[in-house]
Amino acid sequence: MASLKSLAKDTAIYGLSSIVGRFLNYLLVPLYTVKLAAESGGYGIITNLYAYAALLIVLLTFGMETSFFRFINKEEENAQTVYSTTLMLVGGVGITYLLLLCLFYQPLAAALGYEAHPDYVFMLFACVAFDAFQCIPFAYLRYKKRPFKFAALKLLFIIVNIALNLLFFLILPAWNIVKVDVAYAFSINLFCSVSLTFFFYKELTGFQYVFDKTLAKRMLKYAWPILVLGIAGILNQTADKIIYPILKPTHQGHVELGIYGACVKIAMIMAMITQAFRFAYEPFVFGNAKDKHSRELYASAMKYFIIFTLLAYLIVCGYLDILKYLVGSSYWSGLKVVPIVMAAEIMMGIYFNLSFWYKLTDKTIWGAWFSGIGCAVLIAVNVIFVPHYGYMACAWGGVAGYGTAMLLSYFVGQKKYPIAYPLKSIFIYILMATLFTAIMYALPKNWPMLVRLAINSVIILLYVGHVVFHELPLASLPLIGKYLKKR
Repeated sequence: MASLKSLAKDTAIYGLSSIVGRFLNYLLVPLYTVKLAAESGGYGIITNLYAYAALLIVLLTFGMETSFFRFINKEEENAQTVYSTTLMLVGGVGITYLLLLCLFYQPLAAALGYEAHPDYVFMLFACVAFDAFQCIPFAYLRYKKRPFKFAALKLLFIIVNIALNLLFFLILPAWNIVKVDVAYAFSINLFCSVSLTFFFYKELTGFQYVFDKTLAKRMLKYAWPILVLGIAGILNQTADKIIYPILKPTHQGHVELGIYGACVKIAMIMAMITQAFRFAYEPFVFGNAKDKHSRELYASAMKYFIIFTLLAYLIVCGYLDILKYLVGSSYWSGLKVVPIVMAAEIMMGIYFNLSFWYKLTDKTIWGAWFSGIGCAVLIAVNVIFVPHYGYMACAWGGVAGYGTAMLLSYFVGQKKYPIAYPLKSIFIYILMATLFTAIMYALPKNWPMLVRLAINSVIILLYVGHVVFHELPLASLPLIGKYLKKR
């Protein structure tokens, strides 16, 4: 129980930084979607290139973040040697990548369809090198149990990024000093990424760098299946945004992609929760691997993860009439993808929870298979249905891909590393959330918005009441607890 409380505390800190950061980042969505109208296709360009950037970060970290946690928690390894070896591996790859980018960014931009704007590709893809390298000192902060510095640096990056975007997209254009240009989004990101590196001075200095070749080989052997897993995993999140302009190679394709990308941002509350949980859960799992009650801890963590992600799902669905104002009105036609994308994100979070059985047993190749198959399903759905159904096929493709990977990991995992998950309780919460969502969407659209919001609020409170009554120790609550003790 103490371990779960520690996990909850760290998740809260990481979650606060993630949620506050994402909320602040959401300021960019209405900013971009108002200043870059859907018809311009500008937000479609941002969506497309950031999807490529996400894939590149996975390639440039090549599974070393997870490998770092695995090896630094082994008693026979020297922690400082593991850290410095990881830094030198990721840093070396990053420098090589930057040199190649400087030489070949123009033909690369042409291949991606941005021959007229190679600066877009260079600026954003250069950011990736710095972001990938920073993953390791950020992981070191997590290992050292320093969530406050972790959160502070994440928030600093976001706040400076937003301030500069407001300056170049809102204030300076209003003064007729500059014109609104998509390029500013990429140049600001590059400036912030480079600047953040200097705040890791203490994590990058004050010790002797040691590159252990034998250790590096073992870490790479452990990491390469995670790289495959990571590529498949990130493609599950970004493949639709990468291939959409290929399947619809017209200006209208960028317009539709921009609408889809903007509305997906609303659904990213699930990504926030999953990311916050991941930041705390990864070191938690490896740190408790030798605990004789570890499997019970993992089962409980899964249950509470599902409970609270379903609560977030209900909140977003219930207040979508308000949350839609996070994007410009010209993008509202895509709001129907929000509940579908959130369901896919929940499946991705469950899959992440299930994934630790093959990481703990050093059988990471299984993860590569599961994610690869899931990715193949997602891409197939997109290729077959996007030409006919547009971005709705993208949303359902995510459900199909994540659902496939989730089910494969569960059934194989129960044979290789069985964990007694409380399936009955979990399914009750899933059915409850499904029923409540159906009621929300069945409410007539011609009813006043305040009436619908009031009904949705009652529905959400019913779910919360069920959670409090069945999961929390009510008898221990102050003041009212004595009235709730069993007699």
